[in-house]
Amino acid sequence: QVQLVESGGGLVQAGDSLRLSCAASGRTFSTYQMGWFRQAPGKEREFVGAISRSGGSDYADSVKGRFTISRDNAKNTVYLQMNSLKPEDTAVYFCAAHNSGPYSWARNYKYWGQGTQVTVSS
Repeated sequence: QVQLVESGGGLVQAGDSLRLSCAASGRTFSTYQMGWFRQAPGKEREFVGAISRSGGSDYADSVKGRFTISRDNAKNTVYLQMNSLKPEDTAVYFCAAHNSGPYSWARNYKYWGQGTQVTVSS
């Protein structure tokens, strides 16, 4: 069992930066590939990026070059650094622990946090 708690969301202006954190409980955090997803009102949850157990990462095209995922296994924490934020980045952001299958599919994640709101004003 892994419990995930996101933090760091807020209201920012276009062009600003934010860093989200996702703290995990449990001793098995380092064994999970972790993902970040987001969901805007009226839209489906979409893949933002993922990081492997060893630290390799991949991103959705919409955030590539602006967002960076990192992890600190000693602190059981995964981060999402978001730079050059745009109004279209406004959403609730979720972290999740991957189970199996393609990592860009939300249904392939086993544990989810409660989400943190990010609002970017123009």
